[in-house]
Amino acid sequence: VIDGVGVVVEVNAETDFVAKNDKFVDFTKNLAKVVADENPADVEALMACKMGDGTVDDALKALILVIKENIKVRRFTRYEGVCSAYVHGGGTHGILVNFETTNDIDAKDEFVAYGKDIAMQVAAANPGYVDEASVPAEVVAKEKEIMLAQMAQDPKTANKPEAVKEKMIEGKIKKFFKENCLVDQEFVKDGDLTVAQYTAKVAKDLGGEIKIVKFARFVKGE
Repeated sequence: VIDGVGVVVEVNAETDFVAKNDKFVDFTKNLAKVVADENPADVEALMACKMGDGTVDDALKALILVIKENIKVRRFTRYEGVCSAYVHGGGTHGILVNFETTNDIDAKDEFVAYGKDIAMQVAAANPGYVDEASVPAEVVAKEKEIMLAQMAQDPKTANKPEAVKEKMIEGKIKKFFKENCLVDQEFVKDGDLTVAQYTAKVAKDLGGEIKIVKFARFVKGE
């Protein structure tokens, strides 16, 4: 996170040994800075951006010559505004979360700790969406379809009245949201709170408002 811009990049090497190499680490940090500064449209555009005396592509080829292993710039995400980043497991997971805040509370240490907590939540609990509103209608429809098919095959539920089935589906969809929407998930550090409740508590303590806008979760090689 540099000057109001957050970046997460995935650079793949063939061995973990190379991933810990100082030259590889420096290249990745410089690459993130290029993404932050230049805002390229995609990986192809990034490769043509300036880095050092040449382009990113030149720098990558030079690194491959030194390290003697194939290295690939795979993907990146760039968010503007208030961001928190977290790298888990020595680079197995890269997380970037984008927030909207009021009253400059993002400058406070407590917010920095909160932002890291949310990024760690994304790493650990793997939400698919920020909230219920961001789940596409077709995803919900597909889930309902699967649930109805399961009920039809289960002798215990197959002959229940439609109204009862609807009620059961409602409960199952609520469970789906609770598992897949970041704000509805149980907060991993305190199961008595949801992420939304934890967010509201921190915002109140800091005297402002916090909204989780979006997140990116990269798992190496997925």
